[in-house]
Amino acid sequence: MFDVYFHKLHELLHTIEKNEKENIKTAALAVAKCIEQDGIVHVFGCGHSHLLGEELFYRAGGLAPINPILIDDLMLHKGAVRSSQLEKTNNLASQYIEEVRIEHRDVVIVASTSGRNPVPIDVAEYARAKGAFVIGITSLVYASSVSSRHKDEKFLAQVVNVVIDNHINVGDALMTVPNIDVPFGSGSTVVGIAIVNGIMVDAINMMVKNNFHPPVFKSGNADGAEEHNRLLIDRYKSRIPLLES
Repeated sequence: MFDVYFHKLHELLHTIEKNEKENIKTAALAVAKCIEQDGIVHVFGCGHSHLLGEELFYRAGGLAPINPILIDDLMLHKGAVRSSQLEKTNNLASQYIEEVRIEHRDVVIVASTSGRNPVPIDVAEYARAKGAFVIGITSLVYASSVSSRHKDEKFLAQVVNVVIDNHINVGDALMTVPNIDVPFGSGSTVVGIAIVNGIMVDAINMMVKNNFHPPVFKSGNADGAEEHNRLLIDRYKSRIPLLES
């Protein structure tokens, strides 16, 4: 059964590679420009979507100026049901996001597969109001199949600068078998992580072509990494407190 699941993931990744190529390049260009201007890439998501920020943060081979917006109340470890309810609450985002220093030179990645819940939408709108370039990772087919929970009936795809469709079906599950009426085997995290890493890879390549040295972390287990990484931490810790809090 796992081989069928892997095959479906391969197909999904191929679909994204084929259909989202230009949007990923647009996102990468924004990231490259942001970092060349000494900006920060913020990453936000509720529930499992927050994993995209953790994936990019303080990662060997990853860009240093990544700020994961990790809000305990909107993550599963403080109570799964509670976090899910809070994500659906209108006007809640301002209680948290206003504490994040978002500037006009920054990029903000907001992930929400359904794209229907108020908190991610409000975070995206707040970031755009600050002048940041906002990348939305969401499923357009999911959003077209459900109603919005936002007070203004908006979806995430409507409030960002560029949309990257993760092509996830309603329910975020790839597998079905007879005698069970609930689909299973999620796909959004796997493809979401591939998307954000794809953006960063392209952005790094663009910076190199622009004769700009990209600030990339070395593996902590590689010789010479401590000094290399310390310089990057000292450079960005004033804007990314999680680097050394």
